[in-house]
Amino acid sequence: MKRITSGILLTGFIWSSLGLFSLPPEVTAVAQTQKDGDLFYLYKGQHIPLNQRQDTIAVAFKKVATRDLAATPLYLQLQKDLQSNIRAITPPRVSPLGENYAVVSLPTGTRDVVQQSIQQQPYVQTTLPVLSRSQRQEIIVIPNEIIISFDAKLTETQRQTILEQNNLAIVRPLRFNRDRYIVKSTVASGIKILSTANQLNEVKGVTSAAPNFIQSITDQNLQTATKQIANLKAAGDWGFGKILPSSQPSVSSPQSTRAISPKTNLLGLAWHLDSLPLKQCLQQEISSLESLQTCLQKPNAATKSTISRTDIRVTDAWKHSNGGRGVVVAVIDSLIQWDHPDLADSLYTVKAADKCPGEVHGWDFSTGGDSSDPCKNGDADTRVNPVELAILGAKFQDTFQLSDAKLVQQYSQEALEIKQKNPDYSLEQIANVLRYVFRTYKIGGEFHGTFVSGTIAAKSQNGEGLVGVAPNAQILPVRVFGLNGSFVPSAYIEAIGYAADRGADIINLSLGGSLPTPGEEEAIADVLKANPKLVIVAAAGNENFNQVSFPAAYTGVIAVGATNIVGNRAPYSNYGKGLDVVAPGGDLDTPGLLGGILATGGTWLNAFWQGMPNPESRWSSVLDPKGKYWWVQGTSFSSPAVAGVVALMKGENKEITRKRLVSILKSTATYQGLSMSEEDTKLYGSLRSKGAMSSSVKGQQYFFGKGLVNADAAVQAAKKRR
Repeated sequence: MKRITSGILLTGFIWSSLGLFSLPPEVTAVAQTQKDGDLFYLYKGQHIPLNQRQDTIAVAFKKVATRDLAATPLYLQLQKDLQSNIRAITPPRVSPLGENYAVVSLPTGTRDVVQQSIQQQPYVQTTLPVLSRSQRQEIIVIPNEIIISFDAKLTETQRQTILEQNNLAIVRPLRFNRDRYIVKSTVASGIKILSTANQLNEVKGVTSAAPNFIQSITDQNLQTATKQIANLKAAGDWGFGKILPSSQPSVSSPQSTRAISPKTNLLGLAWHLDSLPLKQCLQQEISSLESLQTCLQKPNAATKSTISRTDIRVTDAWKHSNGGRGVVVAVIDSLIQWDHPDLADSLYTVKAADKCPGEVHGWDFSTGGDSSDPCKNGDADTRVNPVELAILGAKFQDTFQLSDAKLVQQYSQEALEIKQKNPDYSLEQIANVLRYVFRTYKIGGEFHGTFVSGTIAAKSQNGEGLVGVAPNAQILPVRVFGLNGSFVPSAYIEAIGYAADRGADIINLSLGGSLPTPGEEEAIADVLKANPKLVIVAAAGNENFNQVSFPAAYTGVIAVGATNIVGNRAPYSNYGKGLDVVAPGGDLDTPGLLGGILATGGTWLNAFWQGMPNPESRWSSVLDPKGKYWWVQGTSFSSPAVAGVVALMKGENKEITRKRLVSILKSTATYQGLSMSEEDTKLYGSLRSKGAMSSSVKGQQYFFGKGLVNADAAVQAAKKRR
């Protein structure tokens, strides 16, 4: 997943259905008071508490009909204007939040003067409050927009009556949805929108209502960055010389599938497809990537090995499948750079009769997913656009071209945060963390959707490159995230409806940590009910919590946790309640970079490197000098691995129902090769001793759900048409 904060985990709550009713004469909601400090919104009748942040304010820019690609991005213009108007030791920092919004960090004691200065700018429409959940530093912005769902039995007149009596006006209906709208208040704004939405949930005829929160779920974890930098600088950063534990249960393994098609020079590094070659080579004297590749290319390298397999047996499944041919997997995510050489031949062409203007290969909902009609104001291209490329490219080149002192000065707020958490750090160390955070998270991580797409259906060219779990499946790219991990629930809800409408067989949601909303849950339920063969797979979350996050926690969604190369639960992976199965998600610390999942990246584009020489040393968790391939970790990559397995199954049996497929996936999963880490063993024992865990819940089930997915067994079972 994106490096994200978790969603509030509320699985198991009971939602009472509205049932049959007639609309009463009076439908105005019961008034509620909601003060700053007692902020919340309702999800399944539960109060989700929120706090207003005093260190941040959001800005909505005035929308223009056309964008001047040569003009300075508005967030940069605002930063320039604020820094010239406001004298502070630490000047305000402005960060983009998608295309039409920005977030301004407020130096202590400057809130009023900064807000006044912002409102004086002619290109600013308004300022908006920024909220977060308790103990989190996330970004949640409340525009004057509410997603409301009406009972299908209401007439248009009855719906209009509800809106008028609650001082609401329809902005637009949500596309690819029924009975669901974005509305705005004619009398309220700011945090009062929370009360308005909460009141609507008490109105008969309204099945749900929640603010259309603008969210940023990207969390640049400085502690993680610091640790990974240390690994990159260490002599064994690749994992060479760090012998994998030999105390794992030994099992006999089948003949290696090295000679199968598709062939690729990077197959041996894809341990999630077949872990034997890499694990065997890592038991030998390996001192460089070149010597590792030589070892991996030896014929029958893994024959007769007794090393336990911790992969999902994809290379075995290829012997019994067509690679997912004819199966369409929708990837709902961030930037999907589908012209990557390993993705260009895996792209689905939309065949719908009601295509949006210019629609060919998927749709970008990130630019038109709020008050704008996404079909009119969205984008037919999910790749990075020129404006975004200019923004990302400038920061990227700063990390290579600026000196330590100038880099720290340019990004003073981020540098101050690093210094506060690491008071002993030198200028050089602070600059190194800044470089890693920007290159890896704020720039490379923007291509998260590209990472995910390659995991599912990469197809190497001329024997060079990566291969996905289902290389003959096709990707339907659907973008919902703007820059900086920004998205709105309305875009996400429409994207799910769009994917189903465009004929996707599988939807992969490698996202999580967003606020759970009833409209989102209802939309998923509606899509699954209308499409009994459609399968939705989602990442369980990366917060090391004992419940899976949303959307994986919603009923009917397959929740996938992550394991590492030694067969332990990946230390970040959520577990426990709601977890269905696990698959390799990578672990960049076990044994090093080689323990990650190798994925297709986006920084190979020439615009990032224009005017710069190829770097002489590795600058992040990349395989090649420009970052065509990245090592990644997260349940974001265990989820598409399972989506790929589902594609292999559907490739053999297109008529298989979701119920049957999920049953096979779980029943063929296994605990073989998996083992609880020392930390998980202690945690499980502690929970049992405290009575917090039922004796009927075994440790393996708690941390691994039904077990590690077995693609080969699942494919063969799916071929039996019963």
